[in-house]
Amino acid sequence: MKSHPITIKDIARILGISPSTVSRALKDHPDISPKTKQLVQTFAEKVNYRPNALALSLRSSKTNTIGIVIPEIVHHFFSSVISGIEDVAYGRGYNAIICQTNENYQREVIDLQALIDNRVDGILVSMSKNTHEFAHFDNVIENGVPMVFFDRICEAISSDRVIADDFEGARIATHHLIKKGCKRIMHLAAPQHLLIGKYRKEGYCSALKEHQMVCEDQLIVKCDTREGVFAKADDILRLAPEIDGIFAVNDSTAIAAMQVLRRNGYEVPKDIAVAGFGDGPNASIAYPQLTTVEQKGYDIGQAAMRLLIGHIEEEVDQEEFETKIFTPELVERESSQLGQSFK
Repeated sequence: MKSHPITIKDIARILGISPSTVSRALKDHPDISPKTKQLVQTFAEKVNYRPNALALSLRSSKTNTIGIVIPEIVHHFFSSVISGIEDVAYGRGYNAIICQTNENYQREVIDLQALIDNRVDGILVSMSKNTHEFAHFDNVIENGVPMVFFDRICEAISSDRVIADDFEGARIATHHLIKKGCKRIMHLAAPQHLLIGKYRKEGYCSALKEHQMVCEDQLIVKCDTREGVFAKADDILRLAPEIDGIFAVNDSTAIAAMQVLRRNGYEVPKDIAVAGFGDGPNASIAYPQLTTVEQKGYDIGQAAMRLLIGHIEEEVDQEEFETKIFTPELVERESSQLGQSFK
């Protein structure tokens, strides 16, 4: 049978003193004699007494807990963001509850309500790609819970935001492919209602236009997952004879595209150069190693948590919001060396 955690009332009963005396002795109150303090504190340590976190939070109206809502934990970028968040959070005395939506709108709604019900002090959110309605975000604000968006932000909600410069990152990657000799570049794109998808596509088109190249709709294939690439393999292969480069919206999509090409007789990068976005661990172990742009997930996580603490601890005006933008950096590897063979 599971024993219940020992309480102040238990200690008081065993020692034959009042609960209020125990409470004040544990807090080192000056009204309690040194002898009684020593007795209570030694006994509390011996029985492994821990304060009731819920009771403390009810008295202080603060739980020192923050919620994190992300699309998926296994993604390198999001795990890097979480590391940044937690390093700042724990350093400031906060614990984190992590919720994974798996790109599901309904789960996102449920997760946010659960965090509100559990009285978190603040929430960090990266929106699901399948979220098109935003009443659940309004609900967070209406409940007085500070909220900061990172990576996938919601423009309809006034809040702090921490993002990578997706436009510039895509422009840098596409410019790099052009510099390596690519004349016709395909883009594997994310859904355009997501700002990261919209801005990465716009950065790709901007780089083409800078070099007097046309941004062709037929060369923009909507797929942003490994599974999506395999589903669209016929479309990619139909266009493959006409292209010499691919810029993918993320690394997993880029690596899947390389696999599809190689299985169908194309050499990467000899025939078609490829670049991705994100620089997760798979980028350096793919064959050939993937050229990509590094997204600075850890820095984004730290910045998002600092902004959230600013609102939780009322260090900033609650109606003043800030957007922090991190510029990605190109990481050049083998996959973009057009014309070279790595067999």
